[in-house]
Amino acid sequence: MSPLADLRPAVRRLSTILGLERMVHRMARQLARGMGSFFKDCGCTKPTRCPHQYSIRFRDALGKQREESGYGTQDDAIERLTQLYSEKKTTAPTVAAARRELGQLTVEEYAKLWRPRQRRMTDYSTGWHVDSSINVHIVPRLGSRKLNSVTPMVVERFLDEMQSDGVGRGNQVNIFRVLKTILRDAYTKGAMADDPVKGIQEPECVRSTVAIPSLAYVTKVLAVADEDLALEIVMMAGCGLRNGEARAVNVNNVVAQDVYRVREQIHSNTLRPAKLKHRKAGEFREVPLPRLRRSSGMRRSTAPRRTATCYAARAATSPKAWSGAA
Repeated sequence: MSPLADLRPAVRRLSTILGLERMVHRMARQLARGMGSFFKDCGCTKPTRCPHQYSIRFRDALGKQREESGYGTQDDAIERLTQLYSEKKTTAPTVAAARRELGQLTVEEYAKLWRPRQRRMTDYSTGWHVDSSINVHIVPRLGSRKLNSVTPMVVERFLDEMQSDGVGRGNQVNIFRVLKTILRDAYTKGAMADDPVKGIQEPECVRSTVAIPSLAYVTKVLAVADEDLALEIVMMAGCGLRNGEARAVNVNNVVAQDVYRVREQIHSNTLRPAKLKHRKAGEFREVPLPRLRRSSGMRRSTAPRRTATCYAARAATSPKAWSGAA
């Protein structure tokens, strides 16, 4: 009798044990109905042993079939499918239906719903620029696209179109900021399953260097400026006021001999008094006020101005007034 004959029963028993282990292993990897599936697209003859990564296919909470890739092992793919399945099961049917309905809205329709909810936005300034970005740039290019079809690639094409149409970089930054806010708002409310602006390289704007005018240049300008413009120039150069703040100069805001309280501005869009930029209504800031020559005094301006509460200082038209001379 051959020595190998004695080993055959042991080999058969070992094969049976290994076969049972493989069966148990396959049963452990059988997913429940509705969880999805995992696979490889490599086309290898033995995909379970090849180094390529696994992909998964599933249906999200909106009922749309999706795929993800980049899983090194079957266990990683199954763990991700289990996580997605649990999240979908914990989502109420009414919530899923609402998200599905929201995803069917177009970008233009959702922008109209989003805009009135921006209660902290000042309509005559920031709101005006936001409306311009939506109506002039976003709606013509993306307005008819449904929210659930907006992907990072769609946003990338949007930025490329703006660049090819000659939109300035500074304007691109502001437009993309508005679009990003709208899409992120829709994403957090469940209109999309994936973040539509994830991984987007935002446009950048390198601003040119600002040249601060010298004292000699300011003196020449004051020599040819009228009384109103001279007052604005002095308040901007000497006190650091913005354009609109300088136009709203009021003698009642001089709270001390050397302190001026900035309470309001004349807005460039409405040409009427408005709250300060980046501040709430009623808030103010105080700036050092250069000494004025008392002999000149202050008088109410008789020239037509943008507001009746503006005052002109005769001594303010002299650079010595805001350079600290008595």
